Amino acid sequence: MDLQTRKISFVQEFLKIQSEDVIIRLEKLLEKEKERMIVGDFSPMTLEKFNKRIDQSLLDSKNDRLTENNDLTTEIQGWR
Repeated sequence: MDLQTRKISFVQEFLKIQSEDVIIRLEKLLEKEKERMIVGDFSPMTLEKFNKRIDQSLLDSKNDRLTENNDLTTEIQGWR
């Protein structure tokens, strides 16, 4: 059974649940899993990589390769 079929099957079973307590527990489980996935995507940066990023940022600043805050905010608003 592929992932999409499993999701549909899960949703169908979920819709049959009549117990609010079960729904609450499933909501908590889903929330914990979402947090775990987000935290799992981050890993500590090495000191070498950190220093390279600092050096690159300083070089970008020196060479005027910056985006002003207001310009960035305007650009982000256009993404919506």
